[in-house]
Amino acid sequence: MGGFNLEVFDAKEPTRSIITLDNLTGDETILAIKKRIAQKKLALTVERQSLRVEPKGKAVADEKRINELGLAAQNAQLFVKDLGPQIPWKTVFLLEYAGPLFIYPLFYFRPDFIYGAGSSNEPYHFAVTYAFICWSIHYAKRLFETQFIHRFSNGTMPRFNLVKNCSYYWGFAGFIAYFVNHPAYTPPYFGDMQVYFGLVGFAISEFGEHFD
Repeated sequence: MGGFNLEVFDAKEPTRSIITLDNLTGDETILAIKKRIAQKKLALTVERQSLRVEPKGKAVADEKRINELGLAAQNAQLFVKDLGPQIPWKTVFLLEYAGPLFIYPLFYFRPDFIYGAGSSNEPYHFAVTYAFICWSIHYAKRLFETQFIHRFSNGTMPRFNLVKNCSYYWGFAGFIAYFVNHPAYTPPYFGDMQVYFGLVGFAISEFGEHFD
């Protein structure tokens, strides 16, 4: 492909032109095209763009080059879909894991507005306290790893999906915490030994990944 122009249309309205990019060589990657679009269309940041050859086709990978797409030498065109506001994956994981770490203690300390007046005065079975400790260790570890150990690409997720993801983690945190910390909680059927076996299983599962 020699020097040519590329017209980019709206994938939702295929007849509506978004922008025309000129003086392309064909050696540009999709990521480079996204950056050029973002320079002229500030609302369409790179993360919000999904470029495809057909309006309803699959998104083309960022590393693909224009001359690999089989576009016409004249009147070359692509379609862009606006994915909406995005949020970095690291932020997603931090918010997902922070919820359970703060929600569970609310139930462990048995505030009256959850379990009724006087509930905080009921004795705790030791299994309940161990469950609280293990739960806190698990999510504190996840937050630590997310912040300081794991490396994330520049990938993002639609901001709207954050509500769904956090609802899952936060909702089940409240569901589990409500019953485990209930004043009417009864100890495991097989007694203390079942609790200790559970603790061993927790330790192996939680820290075994570091010995791969």
